[in-house]
Amino acid sequence: MQRLYIPFVLLSLLLGLVGCANNETKANTEDAISAGLIVTDSGLGDDSFSDSAFQGLEQARDELGITFDYREPFDQDYEKNAQELLEQDHDVIIGLGYNSQAAIEKLAEENPDQSFVMIDAVSELENVTSITFKEDEGSYLIGLIAGMKTKTGTVGFIGGEKIPVVERFEQGFKAGVKEANPDAEILSEYAGTFDDDERGASIANDMVAEGVDFVFPAAGFTGIGVLKEAQKQEIYAFGVDSDQFFVAEEAVVSSMLKNVNVALYDVMKLLSDGQKLDGGTQTLGIQENGVGLAPVRLIELNPEEQKLLNEATGK
Repeated sequence: MQRLYIPFVLLSLLLGLVGCANNETKANTEDAISAGLIVTDSGLGDDSFSDSAFQGLEQARDELGITFDYREPFDQDYEKNAQELLEQDHDVIIGLGYNSQAAIEKLAEENPDQSFVMIDAVSELENVTSITFKEDEGSYLIGLIAGMKTKTGTVGFIGGEKIPVVERFEQGFKAGVKEANPDAEILSEYAGTFDDDERGASIANDMVAEGVDFVFPAAGFTGIGVLKEAQKQEIYAFGVDSDQFFVAEEAVVSSMLKNVNVALYDVMKLLSDGQKLDGGTQTLGIQENGVGLAPVRLIELNPEEQKLLNEATGK
């Protein structure tokens, strides 16, 4: 067997090139804008709020070259999880939902030079940028569809915890239903949790017994149980936050899109362009591409119904 001999000079040159490449990669990684994300205590895999945020950072990683890390606070210890991310020296720390607010604001006060972002909560601190959404605008569109297409005249809303952001979903949905069908009956119930799919299924089952033929959950993982039960009971349902059609393809007519992914991508784009977060509050609705509607499937809208929906979306 012949052996391959590489002259010492050539070998040194090759090793030098490898070393340069490694140093360049390291430098590029160190120079990249980075984010630390705290998702909700339901964790990833909710096909909704947390997953949408994660997808926004994934897109920023793929298109902008940013890096990110994340924590799933299953133990509901948001401060511990936020502190771990803070110690990694990220350019921005992002907290999802009102449950993260206390931890974010505590660390923001202790670290005034660190930038933070809160989704669905509002802070007055100068180093915390708050991003909220006009959930009522998006859920109004869902209500229009339910009001126009219900055959029983009874539709349902199922919330997770009774907090302002979920109440906005409920208010918009009810307004849309009543706009399209003033005589419709709207059942509404809160599960008291975002984490219990069995509880969601049970509430949906009870509503079906009361004549509901369209149901709209704004309830995180609890809502996954609602969608699957709707399919089992052969009624229609609507997804929330992201397009949840694939959760229950025989039931989900459309979904109210809450574009957390777009909002976080825009945050990372701003930082990648060398700009700084300036605190304050951004409120995103239909016009700002903060909320919208997934494709309508499973049912057909007649021209008059489609016109009403188009007018509401500004088309």
